[in-house]
Amino acid sequence: MHVQIVLFDGFDPLDVIAPYEVLYAGGTASAGAVSVELVAAEGPREVISGTGGLALHATAGLDPDRAGVVLVPGASGRVGEPGEVPDQDVGEGEWRQDEFIPVLLGRTLTTKLPALLAAAMGNPEVTVAAVCGGSLVLAMAGLLENRYATTHHLGLDMLDATGAHAVDARVVDDGDLVTGAGVTSGLDLGLYLLEREVGPRIAHAVEKLFAHERRGTVWSRRGPEPAAL
Repeated sequence: MHVQIVLFDGFDPLDVIAPYEVLYAGGTASAGAVSVELVAAEGPREVISGTGGLALHATAGLDPDRAGVVLVPGASGRVGEPGEVPDQDVGEGEWRQDEFIPVLLGRTLTTKLPALLAAAMGNPEVTVAAVCGGSLVLAMAGLLENRYATTHHLGLDMLDATGAHAVDARVVDDGDLVTGAGVTSGLDLGLYLLEREVGPRIAHAVEKLFAHERRGTVWSRRGPEPAAL
């Protein structure tokens, strides 16, 4: 399993690093069955996060034709006070530090990323994954209509408004789309991908190494619909 983790200006570092470390460790535990790299829509470049100017280096361009997993993080920026609105429309203007998260996410729509993600989602050999606001990047690009997904709890209404079926769960498995909720859910998402694609023994070994116990049940459409409790 090869995993391409996407970087874009203003990304949330923990959304990237948490699954990166889990998946990299999974590669070590599985004698190389998992590989992971950081990519960007524009190709190799230094990409500045939304947290204190921290930068990571994308070593390659996002390749939607490569089999495996494409993982999209969310953004790090201002949530804002109740009733506070951005001073510019979503997706407009030059990137700068400490912007509203919806503005940062919306700006990805002005790049090559939506077309590349659409191609990845159309590739039967690719599973697209997302952490936190990464689900909103996909949704704002029109790629999650009638799909089941989750995101940060503050963004669930926005996700639902795009035509997706928002699920308030830690990890949601919708077949070739696997999404995680808030930022630390990147750990759980990474471990679930290891369990699903490589095996539970590998996932368990990495879970023990990181001294992290996964939270919640992975939601999927399998099984009967529950009655009211």
